[in-house]
Amino acid sequence: MSQKLYVGNLPYDTGEAELQELFSQAGNVETVTVMRDQATGRARGFAFVEMSSGSEAQEAISKFNNFQVGGRNLTVNEARPKVASGGGGGYGGGGDSRRRRSEPRW
Repeated sequence: MSQKLYVGNLPYDTGEAELQELFSQAGNVETVTVMRDQATGRARGFAFVEMSSGSEAQEAISKFNNFQVGGRNLTVNEARPKVASGGGGGYGGGGDSRRRRSEPRW
């Protein structure tokens, strides 16, 4: 079963092909996704690499965590599942602040 890894502290000029080549030293790489800014297309400094198996993922973590690329030490660990956002905006708690309160003000 494949396992997704988080790769952080990437130099901004690092691309998918470079990460594919690097992580293939630890095993079979299924996908590489460098996260980019939607407006500018510039890399955001982190990526996700999906390895074919858990053992290959552990090999990649032990081999590339604190590995230096472009003068920066990489952070490599298991990717955590994406947390669904609450849908509320700003200032703590979301919801519609214009909605009338059910209890009286006094």
